[in-house]
This record gives sequence, structure tokens and C-alpha cells, in this order.
Amino acid sequence: MPIAQLISPQALDLKKEQPGLVILDCRFALEDPDYGQRSYAEGHIAGSSFADLERDLSGTVVKGVTGRHPLPEPEDLIERLQSFGINADSDVVLYDDGPGAFAARAWWLLAWLGKRDGVFILDGGLKAWHAAGLPLSLDACNNKRGTFTGAPDDSLTLTAEELQQRLGQPSLTLLDARALPRFKGEVEPIDPVAGHIPGAQCAAFTDNLDSDGRFLPADQLKQRFAAKLGERSPAELVAYCGSGVTACHNLFALSLAGYPLGALYAGSWSEWINEPARGIAKGE
Repeated sequence: MPIAQLISPQALDLKKEQPGLVILDCRFALEDPDYGQRSYAEGHIAGSSFADLERDLSGTVVKGVTGRHPLPEPEDLIERLQSFGINADSDVVLYDDGPGAFAARAWWLLAWLGKRDGVFILDGGLKAWHAAGLPLSLDACNNKRGTFTGAPDDSLTLTAEELQQRLGQPSLTLLDARALPRFKGEVEPIDPVAGHIPGAQCAAFTDNLDSDGRFLPADQLKQRFAAKLGERSPAELVAYCGSGVTACHNLFALSLAGYPLGALYAGSWSEWINEPARGIAKGE
């Protein structure tokens, strides 16, 4: 079974009374950091807990050193996952408003720590849940504390220095999940420097989705990424974005397409630009 799994709103509705099921609401907005918590309080899928991108799914930002959403310390993340009720054998369903970017970050973190079975993203997120006519709840989650333990898989990450050493190698496929105008350096609404890492290809995460915000079929995703890889091995692929979040969407989509789980440059563009000597490219 592939590591990346989707679940439909209807299937989740049938599953949500399953003993031991853990549902995480991962809604977030970069321009409004309190949006997710506020939205959760206004209504969420019954039984879900709220997992905040910045407080639960990221570590401490060090200005001028890290990116905007550095990886959390493993022991801190494990503590949070236990607080949500996750055990080693738990089924876990992750959702956000719909595109899946924040849910995919949680999926990747679980995979990084070794939880690679029974983890699902709600396809289409809350948008699809609403479209299916399913209700929200105001009730607090009462999961028992879980016992999940894990250890980070260092093969799934690389540092800025390690990536810099690999730039220019013909075997490297470097995918940038940001939208094309940001990749080309035409606009930069978030970070202080525009452009992309030299040698990268634009692979906007939104192109993994159909017009309803659901993931494309696996064969279409396979065609999309095969064009990016060319003759290069998928084992050498590295994903990045602005801060290590939407890159996880590409890694999830690659896994849906049947590719092995690629590496994440977690610091991404917002870390890369802290050192101008690393190099900056613009245009396509």
C-alpha cells in the first residue's frame, strides 16, 4: 500500500466513530495566524483536534538563520502527537480548508518520525466535506493521550549546505512548489528576496489538484512528475517551497503517483536567502 492515502468525506463520515481514530484539523492562514484556531472553535469535524502549523507543526524561528517554519524538535513533536491521542497503530485523518497544503505538512511530519501506515488526507478538505452536506461540531475532542514514539528519518531531509553541494549535479531534480510568478521572481508577497534556488524547476503544488480542489488521479500525477524528472532517478529528487510546507504537498502527490518518498529541504526559500552567497536565480 502506498504511503500516501486519501479518504473521501463520505468514507470519513462512516469511519469517524471508529475506536482509536485520530482526526486533526490543520487549518491555517499565513496572513492571519489565528485563523485556524478561530475556525476550529466555530465548527470542526466531530472528534477532531486542532493542530496549529506554527505552534504544533513547526519549531522556533531564529531570525536570519532559519526559514519561516522550521521543523519542530522531534521530542516536542512526539509530545504533541501523543497529546492528540496518536498511538503507533492509530488511523489518522488530516484535513484543512481544502487544498491540503497544511494537512500534507502534518502527513510528512508523521512519515518523518516513522508513522507511515494508516495516515490519510481528507481529499478536498472541508470544502469537500461541506459539498457532501456533512455537519460540523462544536464539541471538544476527548481523546486519551497516545503512546506514539518515533525517530526522525535523516534520509528525508537535507540542509542548505547539503543542497548547495548538490546544485549542478546532473542527477538532481529540485522542485519548487510555489506559484510560477514567485518562482520567476516577478512578485514576492512574503519573503524579502524574490527568485528561486538555481537549477530548480517550478512545480506549483496547486497543479496537483483538479478544479474542485481534489487530488488528480494517480496516473495524471505520474505524468506530471515524470515530465519534471526526465531520465533522472526519483531517489535524487528534492522538494522545497517558501518555508517547507507546500513542498510536502508535492511529496504527498509524488507518493500518490507511486514514487518513493523524496527529500525535503525544510528550510526552503525563506532560509536559503539568509545567506546571499548561496545564489539566487530569476526567470524560468
